[in-house]
Amino acid sequence: MNPSERRDFIYRKLHECRTISISTLVELLNVSHMTVRRDIRILEEEGKVISIVGGVQLNDALRQELPWSEKALIHHHHKRAIGKYAASLVEDGQVVYLDAGTTTFEIAQILAERFNLTIVTNDFSIAQYLMNKPQLNLFHTGGQVDKRNYSSVGKSAAMVLRTLNVDISFISTSSWDFEHGISTPHEEKVLVKQALLEISRRKILVSDSSKYGKYGMFRVCPISNMNDIVCDGQLPILIQQQLQELSLKLHIVNI
Repeated sequence: MNPSERRDFIYRKLHECRTISISTLVELLNVSHMTVRRDIRILEEEGKVISIVGGVQLNDALRQELPWSEKALIHHHHKRAIGKYAASLVEDGQVVYLDAGTTTFEIAQILAERFNLTIVTNDFSIAQYLMNKPQLNLFHTGGQVDKRNYSSVGKSAAMVLRTLNVDISFISTSSWDFEHGISTPHEEKVLVKQALLEISRRKILVSDSSKYGKYGMFRVCPISNMNDIVCDGQLPILIQQQLQELSLKLHIVNI
C-alpha cells in the first residue's frame, strides 16, 4: 500500500471497531511502528482520529464519511437485520422515501419484492436496483450529485421533495446523539433531510449503533423530531432508556 491507501485503511478500520492498537496496525499493514505513527499523526492533523496510549481511536467529531462502497461492508449483518425490520413497517399503497445510505439499500432489497408501493429516493444505487422491478412506482429526486455517496443532494433535490407528500421516510445518518441531534459533516445533505421533516407523515431514523455518539459539523434536527428509531441491540442500555423517555418509538433489532 502507498501512504494514502494505508491511511484510508486505518480510517476504515476505525469505523469498524472505534479503537485499535498500534501493534495491531503494524501487523495488519506489515510496516514499522514509525510508519504507523506517522500515518496516525497525519490523520490526527486532518481531524479524523485521536491518538491514545498505545493506539488510536476514531474522532467523535466526524470530518468525512467513508465512500458508499466501503460503508456497505461495515456492520453489514446489523444493517441487513435493521433493513428487514424497517421494511416490515411499510404498509401497502404507501409512498415511501429511502434516504441515501447502505442501511436504506437493505430496506430497498426487501421492498423490491412488494407490490403497490411508490418509492422515492435520492440514492442512485437504490434507484438502479429498483429499476428492474416493474410492479413498483419509482421516483428519483435528481439534483447535485455526491459522487462519493452515489446520491443527489443540495437545494435542487430538496425542492423536488417539497412538491411531494410522503407517507413514511427512512432517514439515514452517519452521526447522531442527544447533544448534537442528527448531524452530518456535509452541508449539502442538510437541505434534503430537513425537507423530509416537512413532507413526511412518519419519519424513521434507521441507524446501526456504531453511528451513535458521533457528530458532524452540520446539525439536521434534534432526535425528538423523529417518530421512530430503528437500531440494533448494541446501542447502550442507558441510551435506550433515555430514548424511550422521548415521544418517539424505539425499535431494537436483536441480531
